[in-house]
Amino acid sequence: MVTYKTSKDFEETQLKELFASVGWMSAAYPKRLVKALASSDTVISAWDGSRLVGLVNAIDDGELTAYAHYLLVHPQYQAKGVGTALTRMLKETYKDFLYLVLTAETKELVSFYERHGFHALEGVPMALIRK
Repeated sequence: MVTYKTSKDFEETQLKELFASVGWMSAAYPKRLVKALASSDTVISAWDGSRLVGLVNAIDDGELTAYAHYLLVHPQYQAKGVGTALTRMLKETYKDFLYLVLTAETKELVSFYERHGFHALEGVPMALIRK
C-alpha cells in the first residue's frame, strides 16, 4: 500500500534510485537532490513501506504563483494512481494561488496534466490558473 508524506527527510540512495528509475540525469547528483528538495517550499512523496516510489515538489512566492519542477513516479508504480494522487495533493496545497505552473516534456505528460486541469498557454509552460 502506498502512503504519502510531506516531510523532506530523504536519504541520498532513495533519491538516486527513484530518479534513476525514470532516467533523469539528476540521479547522478544525490547530495544536490537532497539539498534541492530541502530548499523546496513543498515536497510530497509516495512510499511503499520504506521505498520511495514517487514525489512532487514546488517552489512558490508565498501568495500568487507556484512552480512545480519534479513529478516522478517509479515505473513499477506508474498507471496505479500514484501520479494522480501526488498531482491532486499538490493542487490542494496551492488551491488559493492564482497560478500553478509546470513543464511537460512529452505528449504523454501533456495529456496527463490536461486530464488534471492544466492547460497550455501561448509562450508559457503548462499552468493551472484559478479564475
